[in-house]
Amino acid sequence: MSDFDRKKIEMDLLAFTARNFQRPAECRNLEQIRFYVRELCLKIEELEKRFSYVPNCAYALLAQYNSRQNSMLHMDFRNAYHGM
Repeated sequence: MSDFDRKKIEMDLLAFTARNFQRPAECRNLEQIRFYVRELCLKIEELEKRFSYVPNCAYALLAQYNSRQNSMLHMDFRNAYHGM
């Protein structure tokens, strides 16, 4: 695969996520984040099957969503058990 093809796949992925996803920091509930994680995983699988290539930005975005999800879970846990 040429550098041009890799760059095109990366640009297409960035355009797709910009159009269809909210940034992780803007997500306000766990279900929303879980939806984006699931969709992004499906997109990563699709790219892997079609091109045998997944841009690093896809994994970086997935890590950001997972980090946001973990922060929200920690806050929920802390709030639920803080008063006990």
